[in-house]
Amino acid sequence: MTTRKNDTTADDTTTGTAAKPILVLGSTGKTGSRVAAQLRQRGHVVRGASRKGPVAFDWTDENTWERTLEGVGAAYLVDSQLPGAAESMRSFGKLAVARGVERLVLLSARDWVVPDGEEKLPCERAVRESGAQWTILKPSWFFQNFSEDPFITGQVQGGELVMSAGDGVEPFIDAEDIAAVAVAALTEEGHGGQAYELSGPRLLSLDSVVGEIARATGRAVTYRPLPADEFAAYAVAQHVPQEFAGLLNLLYGWIAEGRFATLADGVQRVLGREPRDFADYVRTAAASGVWGGGGGVERP
Repeated sequence: MTTRKNDTTADDTTTGTAAKPILVLGSTGKTGSRVAAQLRQRGHVVRGASRKGPVAFDWTDENTWERTLEGVGAAYLVDSQLPGAAESMRSFGKLAVARGVERLVLLSARDWVVPDGEEKLPCERAVRESGAQWTILKPSWFFQNFSEDPFITGQVQGGELVMSAGDGVEPFIDAEDIAAVAVAALTEEGHGGQAYELSGPRLLSLDSVVGEIARATGRAVTYRPLPADEFAAYAVAQHVPQEFAGLLNLLYGWIAEGRFATLADGVQRVLGREPRDFADYVRTAAASGVWGGGGGVERP
């Protein structure tokens, strides 16, 4: 089957191989942009969709859903993070299957207890029950939060990382590794019905994080832990919305309590190699100049 002309948009990549487009939601985000790039590198037809991209997609506007799904064979999903996210995911999943989509790969998170006491996030349940061949990705915190999240990156640039994460540790992971696992699940056999927990190769405290950034940049960068109430006040003073400051306190609190202070083997199981180390990421990011300073002081 050849790809029809109307399968190719301003954000599609055509190839000489006959294949259905692969839909990537959130294609301008930390993982979506990397999933799209890696798929294109492998010669796949990619339909990148986002609220501001050439292919418009909005979780709150179902009129945008139909066009994104036309002719698609597989889809990478990132939920809306809105209160009705699970309901939207359920409706979208059913529509996708009705339109012939065979595989759905959902970016989720490592398990947490939701209000009704279930260990699985509602969006995961919606994808599992969609009728498609599903794969769930459950990563830890991204390396790229320190270089691509405006709020956190700005702190690092200013020389002081402020969080309510105490002295907890987290197995931070490279978004490139998450994307590589997603690409495998979207394009290869053997990943249907799998929920992969994904982490980096070691546990890191925030003191260790800023220490590695400081060494790589040649700049002084420190970590200042705050109690949750003080962090909320600090974040709001930095123009972070109150609701988002509360979410950050929740996430940072999980680091403080060591909720996910264990290594996972999903990257190894899917890719047959170890996940990228934080030090490698830091050297690359420092060399880009994102944090200022000398940039890549420790580069070989």
